[in-house]
Amino acid sequence: MVQTGSNRSSAEAPGGIQSLDAALRLLRAMSERSGPVSLSEIAGDCGMPLSKAHRYLASFLHAGLVEQAGKSGKYDLGRGALLLGLAALGRHDFVNRAAEALPDLCEVTGLTGLLAVWGSAGATVVRWERTASPAVTSMGLGTTLPLLNSATGRAFLAWAPHGPLEQSLERELRRAKKNPTLVPDLRPTRSGVQELNESIRHKGYASVDGQFIPGLVAVSVPILDWQREAQVVVTLVGTDPMSIEPGSDIVHRLKAFSAEQSLTPAS
Repeated sequence: MVQTGSNRSSAEAPGGIQSLDAALRLLRAMSERSGPVSLSEIAGDCGMPLSKAHRYLASFLHAGLVEQAGKSGKYDLGRGALLLGLAALGRHDFVNRAAEALPDLCEVTGLTGLLAVWGSAGATVVRWERTASPAVTSMGLGTTLPLLNSATGRAFLAWAPHGPLEQSLERELRRAKKNPTLVPDLRPTRSGVQELNESIRHKGYASVDGQFIPGLVAVSVPILDWQREAQVVVTLVGTDPMSIEPGSDIVHRLKAFSAEQSLTPAS
């Protein structure tokens, strides 16, 4: 059963319409289901009498937001809901939304932050947010970061579509095979990359320590779209090795940031 207890216990929004809030709660519960649902199931999910749920569903059917299967009589989201969702997705600006929230993240963590997107030259820094005690680094706006030995690149490697990354990955693997010290924690093979990706996705973040940039550590998370693919990668850079350890406050806050900004969870 869908967990909507918090919706029922929370107060109605100030100035809102109680009946409309209840109707929207029903739609939200349907969206959390994996498929068609019966009247009794959706009423139970929302803690709503059958007759009340039926009235809302009748209105949604009329508006095209819900459709009803012929034989089973179960309800599912309809074409109107699909069009609303597509319109919302088309207007979702992953980069600017994350950029607006980045200063608060850097302030609360005390770490330098950056946003990167995948461009024609690779993982490219498009926003750089320094703190009162900035990390000393030559990176800045327009910097491109490698896939294999940067936290940002590794996050793209784990969550971005592999087609656009293929040429960069092949080039870096050839270089790493000639000089394995470039990636001391990775076997420079396709299987080694696959193992790295699985580890990163399991943890929900990518990180590198001082082996790559002496004195600096970095931790990165993706901002995921509806296909669970990285549109943006957010990275925090600091000097404390403990900050990139699993369960650290920095990792916790950065993963929470990813969850807030993404349309799907990273792990």
